[in-house]
Amino acid sequence: MITLTDIQQAAARLRGQVLHTPCVESKTLSQITGAQVFLKFENLQFTASFKERGACNKLMRLVQADAHAAHARAERGVIAMSAGNHAQGVAYHAQRLGLRAVIVMPLFTPGVKIERTRSFGAEVVLKGQTLDEARSHALTLAQEQGLRFVHPYDDADVMAGQGTVALEMLHDVPDLDCLLVSVGGGGLIAGIATAAKTLQPGIEVVGVQTSRFPAMFNAIKGTHHAQGNSSIAEGIAVGRPGTLTQAVIAQRVDDLLLVDEGDIEQACLMLLEIEKTLVEGAGAAGLAALLKYPERFRGKRVGLVLSGGNIDPLLLAAIIERGMVRAGRLARVRVSARDVPGSLAHITATVADAGANIEEVHHQRAFTSLAVQNVEIELVLQTRGKDHIADVLGALHSAGFQAQEQ
Repeated sequence: MITLTDIQQAAARLRGQVLHTPCVESKTLSQITGAQVFLKFENLQFTASFKERGACNKLMRLVQADAHAAHARAERGVIAMSAGNHAQGVAYHAQRLGLRAVIVMPLFTPGVKIERTRSFGAEVVLKGQTLDEARSHALTLAQEQGLRFVHPYDDADVMAGQGTVALEMLHDVPDLDCLLVSVGGGGLIAGIATAAKTLQPGIEVVGVQTSRFPAMFNAIKGTHHAQGNSSIAEGIAVGRPGTLTQAVIAQRVDDLLLVDEGDIEQACLMLLEIEKTLVEGAGAAGLAALLKYPERFRGKRVGLVLSGGNIDPLLLAAIIERGMVRAGRLARVRVSARDVPGSLAHITATVADAGANIEEVHHQRAFTSLAVQNVEIELVLQTRGKDHIADVLGALHSAGFQAQEQ
């Protein structure tokens, strides 16, 4: 069981090696949620994730141990298994410390994380449909090549490194009532809870998991929620909780909450729009919980860890587009009209006069049940919101067209 001393010693090792990231209030999110919200911007680390804290602490401990050993093994290097952020942390700090790094990544890992890991000089091996399969392969390679395995979360040095996040948060904002932390394997929240509960025993530490990967939630609460196959929050899509981390969480974490995929999408988009900061799904889980359970945190001073910002650009584009649909800023409207010259021009002019912008037009004659003299036109519109969509439909009806939102 790690202690505050372990975390303070990790902080001393990491001084000058990783950023002391900002922890500042979001006035807009505070107004929206009813809590006083403070954001810890771990997505501003060089590898865009808190993971390099634990990785750096572990590697520095290995190098120090080798320096005092009769037969140093540093030249053999290290191996890690990760869906991306731990991989980048290990690869980057191994390169800085002159160590060979082999990273085993599951096949579903976003391309942006694979290329970024390779850019730090690591040897990337893509293997396995799940994190567990990737872990098994990494352990096999470690044994075959004499590499030291750096676990992404179930390791005391890694947990201690992650716990330095809490030291910084409570230094910058000493009177926080609650910390909301995303949970995959549990390394981050185990370190944070250890530091926070020792420094400030009255503080509440709450973990957040996606409902598609509730492994730690099930383990701690004794529930049997089914596990899914994929999640927008792939950084916390862990099928099996850590042994060391589970023990810490059971003793020091106050509660665990589940959020859905849509909650995380909304949180990612809000952070992008409101805070102008790019956060991956796992990093937005804390805000997702705050939005889903506002009464649980109303009136409290809540610290959220924006744990990472490595998101695939195509996934981000889909999140933005789906968010615009939910907000009514992107709408699909079907219009029926007589198939005569000028009908389409009349429709588009009516939409323009109503102040909407046309993004796509589909002019359908064959695949429709309308009378043969009629045509069906599907428009994708950029609007100002749901009330504006109603105004556009009203304008089309007034112009003599049958129109409905799809």
